[in-house]
Amino acid sequence: MSKQIRKIIYTDALFLVALLCFWFSLPRPLFITPTSYVIEASNGELLSASIANDGQWRFPVADSVPEKFEKCILTFEDKRFYQHFGVDFLALGRAIQANLRAKTVTSGASTLSMQVIRLSRKKNRNVFQKAIEMLLAMRLEVAYSKKEILGLYTANAPFGSNVVGLEAASWRYYGRPANNLSWGEMATLAVLPNSPSLVHPGKNAVKLIIKRNNLLDKLVAANIIDRPTAQLAKAEPIPTTPMPLPQQAPHLLNRFKTESKQLNVSSTKITSTIDAHLQKELNGMISQYHQKFAANGINNLAALVLNVKDGSVAAYIGNCYLPQQREMESHVDMISARRSPGSTLKPLLYASMLNDGFILPQTLIPDVPTQIGGYTPMNFDLGYDGAIPADKALSRSLNIPAVKMLQQYKYERFYDKLKKFRFSTLNQPADHYGLSLILGGSEVTMWDLCNVYLGMARTLNHYNNYQGNYNETDYAPAYYVKDKGQQEDIIEPTSLIDHGSIWATFNAMEEVMRPGDEGLWQQFSSSQRIAWKTGTSFGFRDAWAVGLTPNFVVCVWVGNADGEGRPGLTGIEAAAPLMFDIFRLLPTSKWFAIPKSKLKKILVCKQSGYKASAICTDKTMQWVSPMGEKTSLCPYHKMIHLDASEQYQVSNQCYSIAQMKHQSWFVLPPTIEYYYQTKHANYRPLPPFMPGCDNANVQVMEMIYPKPNAAVYIPLEIDGNRGKVIFNAAHRNHGATIHWHIDETYVGSTKSYHQLALSPKPGKHVLTLIDQNGERLVQTFTVLDKER
Repeated sequence: MSKQIRKIIYTDALFLVALLCFWFSLPRPLFITPTSYVIEASNGELLSASIANDGQWRFPVADSVPEKFEKCILTFEDKRFYQHFGVDFLALGRAIQANLRAKTVTSGASTLSMQVIRLSRKKNRNVFQKAIEMLLAMRLEVAYSKKEILGLYTANAPFGSNVVGLEAASWRYYGRPANNLSWGEMATLAVLPNSPSLVHPGKNAVKLIIKRNNLLDKLVAANIIDRPTAQLAKAEPIPTTPMPLPQQAPHLLNRFKTESKQLNVSSTKITSTIDAHLQKELNGMISQYHQKFAANGINNLAALVLNVKDGSVAAYIGNCYLPQQREMESHVDMISARRSPGSTLKPLLYASMLNDGFILPQTLIPDVPTQIGGYTPMNFDLGYDGAIPADKALSRSLNIPAVKMLQQYKYERFYDKLKKFRFSTLNQPADHYGLSLILGGSEVTMWDLCNVYLGMARTLNHYNNYQGNYNETDYAPAYYVKDKGQQEDIIEPTSLIDHGSIWATFNAMEEVMRPGDEGLWQQFSSSQRIAWKTGTSFGFRDAWAVGLTPNFVVCVWVGNADGEGRPGLTGIEAAAPLMFDIFRLLPTSKWFAIPKSKLKKILVCKQSGYKASAICTDKTMQWVSPMGEKTSLCPYHKMIHLDASEQYQVSNQCYSIAQMKHQSWFVLPPTIEYYYQTKHANYRPLPPFMPGCDNANVQVMEMIYPKPNAAVYIPLEIDGNRGKVIFNAAHRNHGATIHWHIDETYVGSTKSYHQLALSPKPGKHVLTLIDQNGERLVQTFTVLDKER
């Protein structure tokens, strides 16, 4: 190989190495500094922002640079930005000549591209470092467009104090977005990056004004603005102290921080689905309610509004935000906090039982004193109806019927259903919760609860969209990042709850009397139809209200973040009024359409709400879920045999069959009858048996308390003496006399009102009741030993 060829190879290799060094000299990413988390409303309005991890207010790079700022910064810093290739050699030569003449550095020649490199490297500048900056600036021009370079500068230039980037500076110094700034305001910000440590708001105001005015004159000279505009701009005041950024959605901002990775969002800034106007209105409303509740020691409120049509979050108020009052714990996001749901799960049980063919909408549910394995549920009003239609039990939020329904449905099955509804807080096995699951014995988050009702509402809205099928994504969680909510449809033939069951559930939820309206709201045609449910947790720690229309789901929580209970902290008194005030801010809509293709008409017994048997006397046609045909026939209508006068019951052993009159009779068990007839004056008890007739097949007595094989605890009174337990029985004959015996020892008699205060010794006992006709009731119970 000749010497000349070797020289060419060495030269080419050296050139290739230099080219590779040049190509890979630009770091990726260019800026590794942390940025502020920023949330905008759906219209682009700033809702909330947080300071970056390094203590700087630094917003992510914007999609575009405001035209005014571009004009100002190029006029002030880099007139030939769009002509040079990273280094302005004309300006560089002029600067060198000026500095040599002055024998000191009086002029620089850094282009915006060079300044972007300097901002990214953060190194002490000398001649060598400036030469590297020039090289990297040219490399930058290869990798980025001029608009992108301008965007990088705008987002990373220092604006004094701990403010970095134009958008953060605009909000900190003027309290509004950069696009809304005037020429005077934009000129003020454009001169700040030139010497941020010396010239910034609050210090050296005169020097700042001079620099701004000089820039305005240059803009006039360049025919960018006219002289009158410049004169008006010069008259504008300069900012004095930084302003706080908006905090309209601080809890959603924190949620975004936590979920940013799983949301697959590359930036720390998002445009959300939040309605800016609604969010502001709700913040003001929450603040007013907080002032009212704070007098009673209730410090925290939360509200969530979901858009049913598209499954988005319309408003998100995680708490009444009062950062200056640390004792209020207003930083806690109660939308994601785990709390007892009170009665807010009852509609889900009602819907599940309709869906699975356990009940019909108005099936009678027992409402009597109940003890289940030592567990004694009580209604909020401490009263009993004997039996009540399932839909009325739901609308009145009665606890005992709910427990009876869950006992029939099985808490294990309901637990599995809640898991399928995506409740994320059920981290214990079903047996841990038991029957208390329906009364708030578990924990839920407002987010999960709202999403379940959102899924039901979306399913019902879409009942005829999928030819009788269901879209599984209707139950997908609500989304708050704009353009991130679209999911591919998953069409299935069945769903968690069918259309008919959801429709019946929402109708039952609509029947609740609204607070303050005294039941008269239905008389006004302008009243919005809302399906809603309240909830109050044990110890008055949580007050809930959740409501929905075909367009919106609204959920409200009121309480204390630390779990302290307060008198009057109930769903109906604290949460429901706020929920209805929120609905008044929202557009009204028509009610859900009847999903007739998903309903069947069947004959229902009007008195019992069960599927009508052949002997039911009063029947009605009712729309029910298809699974309603699986339900049992009415168990309460029985065919009885009367004598000719219809005053007595008779049997074929004591009366002629030919003379008997046969009648269908609505007959409730004695305990249910005992309470039911006090609320229903038209209830007809069974006629007595004719003297001499056998009534062995008819239950005439029943213990209300204690139930068979119950365990009874007798507490000590204040004076230290052993207390007594009220034994309670029911008899079909209101005037009957009952003689009470414990272990064959007579303890007393009762007439009409069958209650007796007794104090049996610890151990197992046999209770015997005998009425005046010799009818007997025998059952066992156990008194617990306190010492054990």
